[in-house]
Amino acid sequence: MAATPRVLVFSTINISDPGIDLAGSRHLEYPATVQTMAVPCSSGLKPSWLIHALDNGFEGVFVASDGEECAYLPDCAERTAEIISKAQAIMAERGIPAQRLKMAALCSVCAEPFANYMREFSTTLQALRAETSAA
Repeated sequence: MAATPRVLVFSTINISDPGIDLAGSRHLEYPATVQTMAVPCSSGLKPSWLIHALDNGFEGVFVASDGEECAYLPDCAERTAEIISKAQAIMAERGIPAQRLKMAALCSVCAEPFANYMREFSTTLQALRAETSAA
């Protein structure tokens, strides 16, 4: 298992992707084990996709939500939060800790918040890994 947890980030093409790209172009530090997958809108995700990532080698999944800036739906943030809730319910049934899934709104200029989220999430996942291996 990698020293730094593998994290899959679902990011949105118009809103969060530019912020993530900005983090890279500004050379902000966050774990190199973070991978992104662009989607048109965070409210289009399926809970099964999030679980699939956790079942297939990712220790954490981060949803970079459109928040209130979504160009497609005025209630995007609420819909995305419902998707996260459904995924966490499935995770609970399967004994997967809820801390392995995180959501936050990220805008097109949110480079520093993104890097901070990734560092914090990685730390949380490392602590969770340590708890699990100690049990």
